[in-house]
Amino acid sequence: MQPWLRAHEGAGSPSTAWRGEPTDGLPAAMKLNRFLGKMVNETVTMELKNGTQVQGTITAVDTSMNTHLKQVKVTVRHKNPVNMAFLSIRGANIRYVILPDHADLNFLLIDDAPKQNPPKYPAGTKKKGGGAGKAATDRDRGERGDRDRDRDRDRDRDRDRDRRR
Repeated sequence: MQPWLRAHEGAGSPSTAWRGEPTDGLPAAMKLNRFLGKMVNETVTMELKNGTQVQGTITAVDTSMNTHLKQVKVTVRHKNPVNMAFLSIRGANIRYVILPDHADLNFLLIDDAPKQNPPKYPAGTKKKGGGAGKAATDRDRGERGDRDRDRDRDRDRDRDRDRRR
């Protein structure tokens, strides 16, 4: 039996739907689109949500799990297969992916993405609110900030309009 991956069938992002099982002490979570991205130049079979079977060599996978294939054989349900040079499949239309038997899953499931830096402030220590800029500090001292300037501008405009009459 060939290993297969089941893509997301409900709402939400297909790239976060599948979580790998722990294998030989490896981390348990890896996004499906990153896993498929490591399968470049591998021949896979995909079943789409409409029942179509697509067999081809992966050339690229983007963040939405849109998959680009070359040397493709498309078999629509109850129809003859059609060969294509290239095909792009929208990620949300993929039901599952059948992997080749020779795929080294232990190697492919290692998430070698760069680790994110820890937050600058540990949780719960950063001050909330604050920064409305210079205007807030002026108002703290009893000044009106930009409101004085707006009031003066409106007064000057009204005065000029009255002179023209």
